Amino acid sequence: MHFYVTCTDKDGALETRMANREAHLAFVAENTDTIKIGGPFLSEEGAMLGSMLICEADDKESLEAFLANDPYAKAGLFASVEIRPWKWIIGAPA
Repeated sequence: MHFYVTCTDKDGALETRMANREAHLAFVAENTDTIKIGGPFLSEEGAMLGSMLICEADDKESLEAFLANDPYAKAGLFASVEIRPWKWIIGAPA
């Protein structure tokens, strides 16, 4: 099952994001079986202020447990995280 994940950074947390970015990107690279697509949300000026992921997992609970190991989550970067089931139609891999 696929899930759409939106994470909103805490206000003024760019320093936290940047301090943990390398570890976060390594976590993503090591887990492409779960994290299918991802990237940061940007302000009008181009500053990173959140994240969007498309993930594959058996259920929401197992995905929540998995995402808790992301260095961004461990660093307390996010003010909120929303996980919703999602049906991949357009551009889905074969």
